[in-house]
Amino acid sequence: MSNRRDALRHSAVIGLSVLAGFLVDAQWRNREITDHDASSTMVDADPLTGAADGVVCITLVSDAAHQRLPRENLLLYRDDRGQPRPVKTPDDWAKRRREIVAGMQSVMGMLPGAEKRCPLDVRVIEQVRQPGYLQQRISYQSEPGSRVTAYLLIPDAARDHPERKLPAVLCLHPTDDRIGHRVVIDSDARPNRQYASELAARGFVTLSPSYPLLAAYQPDLKSLGWESGTLKAVWDNIRGLDLLQSLPYVDSAGFGCIGHSLGGHNSVYTAVFDDRIKAVVSSCGLDSYLDYYGGDAARWLPGQGWCQTRYMPRLADYRGRLEQIPFDFHEMVGALAPRHVLISAPLHDGNFQAESVDRIAEAARMVYALLGHPDRLRVEHPDCDHDFPVDVRQQAYRLFDEVLRNR
Repeated sequence: MSNRRDALRHSAVIGLSVLAGFLVDAQWRNREITDHDASSTMVDADPLTGAADGVVCITLVSDAAHQRLPRENLLLYRDDRGQPRPVKTPDDWAKRRREIVAGMQSVMGMLPGAEKRCPLDVRVIEQVRQPGYLQQRISYQSEPGSRVTAYLLIPDAARDHPERKLPAVLCLHPTDDRIGHRVVIDSDARPNRQYASELAARGFVTLSPSYPLLAAYQPDLKSLGWESGTLKAVWDNIRGLDLLQSLPYVDSAGFGCIGHSLGGHNSVYTAVFDDRIKAVVSSCGLDSYLDYYGGDAARWLPGQGWCQTRYMPRLADYRGRLEQIPFDFHEMVGALAPRHVLISAPLHDGNFQAESVDRIAEAARMVYALLGHPDRLRVEHPDCDHDFPVDVRQQAYRLFDEVLRNR
């Protein structure tokens, strides 16, 4: 009797999560925008990225019909009766993608709407002239009652050639509880992390927001209504894109996003929720949740690993049953298709396994192939540990050149 009761409860939770995901996805993609590790616009419905027009009808179905779809087979979706069917068209894939987003929100919390979108009120705290660009430390209001500190690097071309629109990249920092976001611009910080300043020197406008609950950025997540630090970071990043889009010298047709470690998975999470990001680079940022530190159960205790407050505390509920986590990187990388993605998975990374990344890419590439761009997902395996070596960074910068400049 207890098992049956648990099964029914599981069915209700998953069913409500799917319903919530449909509604949030429709709300997010059709409303007007007013500003670990927009200026106004309209996000149009797009079948390739999972939007749905009109009224969505939800049919309540049995627990069996709401078992998790396999993470390694993205070419399955649920029909209107909740039964698994093969993905044969972009419209079919859009249905699977919505379920992926619903799974993410069932753990991260619901992505906000207009209630948290407020004037950005950008303030310059200090600025320093660097060779080839202006470095500004700024803050912006990402939501009522919460300001985010960030580094905004503005190439001299914005001053010297005001008629030009410059490409822009969101640069998300790795875990650093001492200097936080400064690590991606400070040449005296840990080597191979200064991708924001390197990109600025190449002529890209870069924005590097702080990550919540690291270093000096300590927002009260509970009082602000956040259920995870992960989604708070995603929202701060989305508002960062709004900021970039508002700058007169920025080409707002699309942005890049790059990050190492914490910044690597933060880049993927953010890009799933915001398709203004056209190219994603993730270094040492992911493997399957099943493979994280070899599946060590101690990593899934409350407050540990992915289950920390600054990440996703609800993941601790899946300790001992990781296969039931309702989303994984196979699905999230697939959800980025057909956008450009470069993943760097070093052979000797002690955090994330290179072999697991290959399995993720194999699954996600099926979606890329379905949408006609299997070549847009690339994986590199540098012969190093948890690092972002110069040759891989150069590949990332060339990708941004290709996608953001040549259009």
